[in-house]
Amino acid sequence: MRQRVVRVALTAALVALVLLAVPLALAIRSSLYADQRDALERAALAGAVRVSPDYANGDPVELPPPPDGGRLGLYDPRLRLRAGNGPRTGDDTARRALAGTVTRATAGGELVAAVPVSLDERVIGVVRVSSTVQDVRGRVLVGWAILLGVALLALAVAVLVARRQARALAAPLEGLSRHCRAVTGGDLTARAAHSTIAEIDQVARTHNEMLDSLAELLRHERDFTANASHQLRTPLTGLQLTLEAGLAQDDTRPVLAEALDATRRLHHTVEEVLRLSGSAGLPQPAAPDRPVAGLLRETEERWHGLFARDGRRLECDTGEAPDGVRVPGGVVTEILGVLLDNARVHGHGTVRVTVRDLHDALALDVADEGTSDGDSARLFERGHTEGGAGTGIGLALARDLAVSLGGRLSLACRAPTVFTLLLPVGAAAGPGADARSESDGRRGDADPQDEVGKGAPGGC
Repeated sequence: MRQRVVRVALTAALVALVLLAVPLALAIRSSLYADQRDALERAALAGAVRVSPDYANGDPVELPPPPDGGRLGLYDPRLRLRAGNGPRTGDDTARRALAGTVTRATAGGELVAAVPVSLDERVIGVVRVSSTVQDVRGRVLVGWAILLGVALLALAVAVLVARRQARALAAPLEGLSRHCRAVTGGDLTARAAHSTIAEIDQVARTHNEMLDSLAELLRHERDFTANASHQLRTPLTGLQLTLEAGLAQDDTRPVLAEALDATRRLHHTVEEVLRLSGSAGLPQPAAPDRPVAGLLRETEERWHGLFARDGRRLECDTGEAPDGVRVPGGVVTEILGVLLDNARVHGHGTVRVTVRDLHDALALDVADEGTSDGDSARLFERGHTEGGAGTGIGLALARDLAVSLGGRLSLACRAPTVFTLLLPVGAAAGPGADARSESDGRRGDADPQDEVGKGAPGGC
């Protein structure tokens, strides 16, 4: 990448230098030759002014000094050298000057200029000045050498600038390449850093957004797998125990009916886990479809046997369950299942499930005679087990299910342990719910969530 950028920059600089240097070199050559011819002509004119008309009669002629390295001479109309330096016989340039015009020529390796000397409109002589072409060519070569030095300096500056720009361009791309290798190695937390180049920053932002979406998708997939395995474990255990008990009986019809109910519960469990996972992380809201009292009775029938096998009691109090109010049965059943399983594994003594009517909401309390240690906020973190038994998935799943209903699941009391599921009336609404709200009225502007711990079992 860097070498390619440097090559491109050098190519562009070389093309620019050639396009500029070649015409400039030709202009230098033409200018130096023209300047030399002008200097020769000025010297010839200066010599012609000093020529006396009587030079043919023997008067001495005082000619100015010739240019450096040149020759200056006076020729009569017969092209004979009368004074100064030059060929003894005038050449073609001097001959053409006898016609009364200033002439310039290059002959015999010399630059020549000839100026006529006139008297009464009659040419009486010619002043001829010459210098070698080699002298001018030397100055041209010096000018070209200076031009070449400037071009090389410009090329060196272009190389330095190109290398610096190549580093500036290549460094973000090399960093993005390292980042991609890290992601390929499994580090989905790696993110491309920003640079000072807008186009590369745009690529980095798009890449980071893609990684965020991919990481979120993988998280949902992992959560779904963990939730499904966690929620299916207890129903499958119950189904296995039911079938094992049926093997010892002659009449298997009741056992098959119970097994069929267990498979239906498995089906609902899978549906709720799928709904919670959602294709875009936003689960679809569940519709209220089951009375609270009936749901608690079904929960007691389902979990009574498991607690009985452990020598413990399960009590479900439906005394405050409002008539005609329905809740999303599948979701609430899953939440209660998590809380009851948590109480069975980690709690002690009798487990009680009670319903409290908060007018604006319903509160379902799950209490046992055990205690809860540690940070209550961390109890709902996925994977947090406080070093005890379990996977740390159940309470996190129950909390997410409660949030999907617009409710809240919290630890209302530590000793004895009480978990409270708060369901807004909107989530627990059903036929007659509006009428109940209108007849009972609202308790001012109180927030139902402030009532979570009030009236909970155990005095918390």
